[in-house]
Amino acid sequence: MKYACFGYVDESKFETIPENEMNALIDECFAYDDLLRKGGHFAGGEGLQSARNTITLRYQNGKMSITDGPFVETKEQVGGILFLEAKDLNEAIQLLTNHPGAKFGPWEIRPIEDMIPAQKASEERRRATAVR
Repeated sequence: MKYACFGYVDESKFETIPENEMNALIDECFAYDDLLRKGGHFAGGEGLQSARNTITLRYQNGKMSITDGPFVETKEQVGGILFLEAKDLNEAIQLLTNHPGAKFGPWEIRPIEDMIPAQKASEERRRATAVR
């Protein structure tokens, strides 16, 4: 099963880390990602730019509104996303617990929904509608 893991950081604290400490942490994180790859658990991941560069889209009252910044205003913002392949939630928790990036803030682990059945059903409905 695939899991999306969202890492949260307090950007104001994150920006105060000395460069040599940051480089050591980044190296430690990438080394752990390599271990996840070797074990067949790493399914992708990316660091995110600052929440200051975020745009939020929201459909309301019949039209789309666009606002600067994240949807939720909190001290901690999503700083990265990691996709794990794990046999179950317990294994995903175990894998992420050992990740050095977990030292910086909370991580949310969410199972990824298999959208293939919904996609196929949608294709069938659209095909049936197009035939008429």
